[in-house]
Amino acid sequence: MEFKTDALVLRAADYGENDKIVTLLTADRGKIAAGMKGVKKAGAKLKFAAQPFCFAEYVLASRGERNTVVSASLHDGFYPLRERLDAYYAAVCVLEACDKLVLGETAEADGREILLSAVHALSGIAEGDSAFLLIRFLTEALALSGFPLRADVCAACGKPLGDRLGFDFKDGAFCCAECGGAAASKSTYLTLRAAMGLSGERSADGEKRALRLLRVYFNAQTDSDIPSLGEFAAFA
Repeated sequence: MEFKTDALVLRAADYGENDKIVTLLTADRGKIAAGMKGVKKAGAKLKFAAQPFCFAEYVLASRGERNTVVSASLHDGFYPLRERLDAYYAAVCVLEACDKLVLGETAEADGREILLSAVHALSGIAEGDSAFLLIRFLTEALALSGFPLRADVCAACGKPLGDRLGFDFKDGAFCCAECGGAAASKSTYLTLRAAMGLSGERSADGEKRALRLLRVYFNAQTDSDIPSLGEFAAFA
């Protein structure tokens, strides 16, 4: 049986002498693995479709639990991502987050929304402003996966937040200093609010701190890491 789907390549691994196995985040089947035959040969027509960051319409043949890519039509390869180290590592962070948040085949809406968010983020990162767009993507993807952040009033007492803040990594919420939580800066809070489309003011310091907070929060909620965030911090 063959089926067609829009998909983003999250990972690609060599298989045998000339083949690859790709991990695809699809619009309607969640995350699936698929074989691609002969794509390591010189001049292979589908070589482009076996590369991370490739966003394309894939036609796959399915037999039991095995999928094989039959053809692909490119939507976007996001090639400018390879021209700047900060953009490249930010984009890798997007793929790693998708890979960890979508565990396998999932509901159509869940896969589609995260895919659309990832594609939008990659497009923006390719043009510039990598740190803020990565923060925006991570907050969106976490919310779509059931781990939203709260950045309004104190999550414990409901009072307005002042300059001294805490962050509850269990509940993903900011709180006032009196109610506890891990110490968090006002610049982190304001940058995250801006990324979430709320009133806030982003800053370079806030972006670095927000990325560190998001990495710890991601780990706390998913029991997994985004390793490339460390490399990205060196170039951001």
